[in-house]
Amino acid sequence: MEEIIFPNQIRMYRRLRGRSMQELADHLGVSLSAISKIEKGYRRIDQEQLVRVSELLDCPMQDLFVNEQNSQEEVVLSWRREQERRNRINERAGLKTLGAGLRQIRNEKNLTLIEVAESSDMTLSVYHRIEMGQREVSDKEMKNIAKALSMTVDELKSTIKQLDEKGALEEIIQRNDSKYKLLSNPRGAIAAFDNASRESQKLSVYGVAGKDGNVLVDFENESKTVSRPSSLIGKKDAYALNLCSRRLGSLLPSRSILVINPQEVASVGDIAAYYVKPNEVKIISIREDDNGKLYGIRWNPDEKIEFSNNDLSNLHKVVAIYL
Repeated sequence: MEEIIFPNQIRMYRRLRGRSMQELADHLGVSLSAISKIEKGYRRIDQEQLVRVSELLDCPMQDLFVNEQNSQEEVVLSWRREQERRNRINERAGLKTLGAGLRQIRNEKNLTLIEVAESSDMTLSVYHRIEMGQREVSDKEMKNIAKALSMTVDELKSTIKQLDEKGALEEIIQRNDSKYKLLSNPRGAIAAFDNASRESQKLSVYGVAGKDGNVLVDFENESKTVSRPSSLIGKKDAYALNLCSRRLGSLLPSRSILVINPQEVASVGDIAAYYVKPNEVKIISIREDDNGKLYGIRWNPDEKIEFSNNDLSNLHKVVAIYL
């Protein structure tokens, strides 16, 4: 039964941990092509594979799902579209009725979500989606849920059918629909600004030229401000840097201003600020070697910059450029 829904954060954590696609493929016992499809959301993975992925990448399983705070905007939008599609399919498949029935029975037995999830050998997020009517249930999972509720599978199905025929589940289904719509709306959206809040539309710019084409950053002293891109409204950690370096060759003029969102994960082809010290950065172009490991590059003179596993957290992605 599928576990990860499109899209996911596996690729992000793999790169953060310095793991190659081949390492992940070997760990799961699948082909390199399969890993590529899994990371892109074209192929699903089951609960056991999810556990193995989280073990290799040393992160909580729930963090492998799309996250509206940290995932890229296009990823979140794709996730919402997929959720809407699945919601329509689930409605036709009767999953809303099943989820509502499970919630009603669980409440009658005075059990918590966590208790049923653990007894069913599921993560809390998986079982919660089942009760929300957003996820199919395999035969094995149904047996585990029934056992957690001290029922047989036939008793469970029969009870849910009776509750549905009595109309006892309609209110729960409506509440679930309302919650789903609320969760599908953009969080932290800002509709308008008055004159008193116009400063929040500005980004502080930092950085002066240092040695070897590095940029010195003093967050106590901004050199100026620039307009904040709409995609960064509400992102308090975003800032801007003066490029003031020719180490990117002819890629960008040295007078460019780089808009940075440290919460976004830098990937192949991106430009990023790589913090070699708390107040000193190398502006680099990110590449990937044949093993799927990221490295940085800059020119004049040519320089390849290797990253250790811990270094990846020091990469701040450039999300916009003012020329």
